[in-house]
Amino acid sequence: MGTDVIVTRTDLQNLARRRLREARLLLQNGLYDGAYYLFGLAIECAIKSCIARRTRRHDFPDKQVVSESHTHDLTKLMKIAGLEPALLLESAAHPLFATNWNVVKDWKVETRYLIVGQQKASDMRSAVVGKPHGVMSWIRRNW
Repeated sequence: MGTDVIVTRTDLQNLARRRLREARLLLQNGLYDGAYYLFGLAIECAIKSCIARRTRRHDFPDKQVVSESHTHDLTKLMKIAGLEPALLLESAAHPLFATNWNVVKDWKVETRYLIVGQQKASDMRSAVVGKPHGVMSWIRRNW
């Protein structure tokens, strides 16, 4: 997201959906590195849409929040989005969700430079979109 580009909450939600579709296609076609990367990027976009939700129209944004939002660290983004307390409650109530979050939170933007195997990509898919406790479904309830 460059300085000239204005990205809205709706844009981020649409990007999250698109990256999920792309990730699924890559996984189905044996392109595991790209699939893993895009599943993580979909989560990043989804969390950032939750941050955007907290920004009120016509309010002057807090400089620290803006600066901290320009990260790819999913755990930090959850805190900035104000979702950490709900994340902890969901994890305590649903051990499968906690397991899924533990898989997802380890994603790093630098994985775009790595080779990822089928198992790791499949595990990421399950953690992101698996039923009933996939991380994306939970984030969507908050965006």
